[in-house]
Parts: sequence; C-alpha cells; structure tokens
Amino acid sequence: MSETPRKSNIFVRIIRFLWGGVNFTRRLVFGALAVFLLIGIIASLGGSGPVLQEKTALVIAPKGAIVEQYTGSPADRALAKALGEEVFETQLRDILRAIDGAAADPNIDRIVIVPDQLASAGYATLVEIGAALKRFKASGKEIIAFGDGMEQRGYYLAAHADKIYLHPEGAVLLEGIGRYRTYFKDAFEKFGVEARLFRVGEYKSAGEPYIRADASPEAKEADLFWMGDLWQRYLAEVSALRKIEDGKLAADIDNYVGLIKSHSGDLAKLALEQRLVDELKTRDEVRALLTEKGAADEENKTFRQIAVEDYAKLLAAKDLLNAAKPAVGIVVAEGEIVGGTQPPGMIGGDSTARLIRNAREDENIKAVVLRVDSPGGGVFPSEVIRREVELTRAAGKPVIVSMGDLAASGGYWISMNAEKIYASPSTITGSIGIFGLWVNFPQALGKLGLRTDGTSTTWIAGAVDPTREYDPRLGEVIQSVIDRGYQQFIGKVADARGKQPAEIDTIARGRVWSGAQAKERGLVDELGNLDDAIKAAAASAGLTDWRLQYVEKERSPFEQAFADFLQSRIGAAVAAQGVLPTAWMPPQAMDEIARAQRVLADAARKRPAAIYAHCECDAR
Repeated sequence: MSETPRKSNIFVRIIRFLWGGVNFTRRLVFGALAVFLLIGIIASLGGSGPVLQEKTALVIAPKGAIVEQYTGSPADRALAKALGEEVFETQLRDILRAIDGAAADPNIDRIVIVPDQLASAGYATLVEIGAALKRFKASGKEIIAFGDGMEQRGYYLAAHADKIYLHPEGAVLLEGIGRYRTYFKDAFEKFGVEARLFRVGEYKSAGEPYIRADASPEAKEADLFWMGDLWQRYLAEVSALRKIEDGKLAADIDNYVGLIKSHSGDLAKLALEQRLVDELKTRDEVRALLTEKGAADEENKTFRQIAVEDYAKLLAAKDLLNAAKPAVGIVVAEGEIVGGTQPPGMIGGDSTARLIRNAREDENIKAVVLRVDSPGGGVFPSEVIRREVELTRAAGKPVIVSMGDLAASGGYWISMNAEKIYASPSTITGSIGIFGLWVNFPQALGKLGLRTDGTSTTWIAGAVDPTREYDPRLGEVIQSVIDRGYQQFIGKVADARGKQPAEIDTIARGRVWSGAQAKERGLVDELGNLDDAIKAAAASAGLTDWRLQYVEKERSPFEQAFADFLQSRIGAAVAAQGVLPTAWMPPQAMDEIARAQRVLADAARKRPAAIYAHCECDAR
C-alpha cells in the first residue's frame, strides 16, 4: 500500500487540528467581547443613570460649540471620551428639550446657567435658547447665572437670568460683531501662484481673498448691513432683559478706555456698575447660595443638580412611550455641502438626500422639517438635495424649512422649494450667487526649475492642469458655466417664491441678509424658531397629537452595542486602560475606532473641484 495517501491523511488531520484550535480561540475572543458588550449594555441601561430628586437644579453649562448635530457617530464620541480626547459639543435640540421639559417638571426648581466654556454658537442659536428660557421663566421658576468671566455669546444666555453673579476677578466683555479674513493676492504674486475668480454678482465675495489684497467696497457694504442688524438686535435684547436704557451699552463700548481707567482696571466692578451683573461672588459663595435655595448633594459637596445632557436623555427615554404616534420628521442639514456620503457635521449630496427620501417613504412620518445650518458648497449636491425636497412635497408630505444660524448660498438653494421657510431674525441667509475659482502655478514651479511640457490632440486636453499656463479659452468656458448657473439659481428661486427672475436678481447677486432683512425682501416666509416650524409642519399635515422624530442614519446592531459598551462605566474603564482587544476585533469595530481617530484628528477637509454656491459669512 502506498505511503502517500497515509501522509496526506496525517497532513489533513494536522490542519484540522490547527484550524480547530484557531476556531476555538476566535470563538473564545469574540465570546469574551460579546460578554463585555452585554455587560456594558446592562450597565448603561441599569441603574447607572441619574435619578431625579426634588429641588434639583438643571445646569446649562455648554462646553465648546452648540451644534445642530454632533460631529461623528455615538461610538466616535464615546471612544473619544473614554480616551480623554473628547470633542466638546452640545446639541441645540438637547438644550431646548431640557429647558422645556424642566418648566413642567416638579422636581426641577430652577435653571443655573454657567456660560464660561461656551466657545461657539451662532446668534440665531442664542435667540432660540433665549426663547426657551423665556418660556421657562413664564412657568414661575427661577434662573440664576454665574461665571468666572463672560464673553458676548455666553452673556446673552446669562442675561435671561433673574440674577447674574460674576466672580470678583472676572469680566463681561461686549465687543460687537466683526468679520475679518486673510487675503492672499500679494503672497500669491510673491510665490508665483495665479488665481482667477469667475462669478456673477458684485457681492459674491467668498472667492475674493484669492484675487485681492483687501476686502472690496461691495463686500464691506454688504457685511456691515447685515452685521449691523444683528448687533442692534443683540443690544436691544440685552438692554431690555437687564432694564438698561437704550443706547447706553453702545455708548459704554465706545468709551471703554475711559471707563476701565476710571475703575482702575477692575473689570468686574465695571460690569457691576453697568448693571450687567447683580452681585460679585466667588464660586464657593454661589455654591452655598444655590445649596441654600435648593437642596444639598452631600456626596459631591454641592447643590443638587443635573446636567442638561443627562436630563435630555431622561426625557428621551420617556418619549419612547409615544412611539405609536404619527411623527413630524426632522432632517438636519448642517455644515458644508459636498458630494457623496458624508458624516454628521457635513452635508452630503447623497447622504442628506437619502435622509429626506427616507422621511418621505416612512409611513409614520407625516410631515418633514428640514433644519438648515449651512454656508453652502457645491452646486450639484445642492441640487440633488433640493430635488428630494421637491419630490417629497409632490408625494403629499409638507416640507417646512427652519433656518438656523446660517442658510446662505447653497444653504438657500436646498431650502427654496419648501412649503414655507422660517428664519430667526438673526439668521444669516441669502448670498444667492455662484462662483468658480481657478488656481495655477507654473511660475511657482519655474522658480524651482520645474517645467510642464508636452502635446495633445485638442486645446482642452490638459488645459485644466494647474501646472500649465492659463488658457483664456478655459476662462470663457468657466464663466459661461457660471453665468448659466446663476440664471438657473435665480430662476429656481423665482419659481419657488412666485416672483420673476429679474425681481430676484435685485436682491441676489451674492448679497447676504439677516433673517429679518430676508423676510422684508420675500426670501423667507416667517420669522420664527425651530418650534414654530415644527408646529407649522404638523398643522399643514393636519396633526393634532404627534411626536418628533429625528431622521438620521440608522446604526447597525453592532454599532449600537459597541457605542453602548463604550458609554458604560466598564467600557470607559477598559478603553481608558488601552486594553480594548483591537487585534481580535471584527472589521466593524475597527471601522468604528478608525472613524473616531479621524474625528479626533480634526483634519481640514478639502472641497472637490466644482462650481460653488458658497458664502463666507460667519459672524464673530
């Protein structure tokens, strides 16, 4: 009998034995991971959450930016927090939900606002929160604000308080609204970089920094017009809340130097004299005051309190009881508009359009609110999203747009076909215009001794190569496309707003408006906040008893389990020790970690080559 089959059988048995060992190990590791996940889920669902007791204060102390939507997935954020690299953001929806919920909650006796670490929030966002705080005060409950120091945005929230306490070494700084950009023309000339701007509209200034050394007179005129409106509204609101006579705050800012000198540089005493604050108190004095007013938290040696994020989660859990009700769906469109599928914090032509389509096809969703906070971006992805709005209305579902801080250029493009457009008076909108930017650098390469040369069968082959000399025929092509795009833009706006293109042209040409100014010019229908838009959507759909449903990308079961695990105390502890078994994780887990790392890196995103409906119109 031959030895070969016998050797072959031995070899097969060895392979099977080894594979059995590998398979056992694989199942053991994945089983252990599953146990970790299960424990984490149980911990997160179990008694680890806050228990609300009577005389609890709701603390609103936003860190970082107030945003419409978190950047990154829940797993991204949980992992970042566990690793001590958290990106601080607070969702506007959570703040609004918490304030309105607290007004009717017998266990919440007051709101405490601590605005020191608020780094970023648009003026429309602040107005939205301010309206909620007014609703809370109407319930008869107290609001107290305290800060070590308050800048302009944070102070606006504090101004809604019944009492404002400032640290004796603190300050309140009101400085106005400004917009400054860096201009590259001289540097480009020095380095041999050539930039050409193609646009329609003398006010379309987004590309100006690449062809000028300073702001154009038209840009300054347009900016000052809408910034002046926002600033006057800010001053009037704060003066009314603090019972300060009209004009005094503006006069004090003009005379800051003299006022500071007259107070020997003591900014806290100056704020007290200006009636911007009520008393100067240290942290421990405020803590003792709040403990006396409410109840003591003996374990943490402070007053009984709950953070706005934790309270919003408690309210969200109660909302599950209303899951059978018909819904008003909210689709958030926040960030730059670019093509394809994008993560939260960006608007993808495909991904955002898909969310609107999902809302249209969901039988439980009877109306849609598109919440827009965007400076615009690519024309084509904007058009893809606009078309989904049009199709949703054609399918019989109302679509109402609620503009946040910024809904300009492409942000207006995706909004214009809604049944109604709501904007805050402090929204920045308009900028109806299009531009294209062409940059080439053969001279810069020449300084390095580099040249581009070759041949082609037509003039256009290689004409878009930025290392080659600019061909004027290419400029004619680009400008023709820009002209056509602008006519398309104002034509679509005219159709949507029931006007003639010539009428839209007079208020377009790239000019930016405040929400109030846009209302006067017929670009928005109503001045109101997100709550107003939601009520309008419900009324349009004939709903009397309904719930809210944010339409967002659905998480896979593994993503949900992994996020729950990382958000639990056990998962956070494991991640903090750096012992997550990444080498044995399935691809989904590795993808989650990789995406978290990309979020933490905060890398600047590059825009694809395209024609843009974009507005550089933020206000600082």
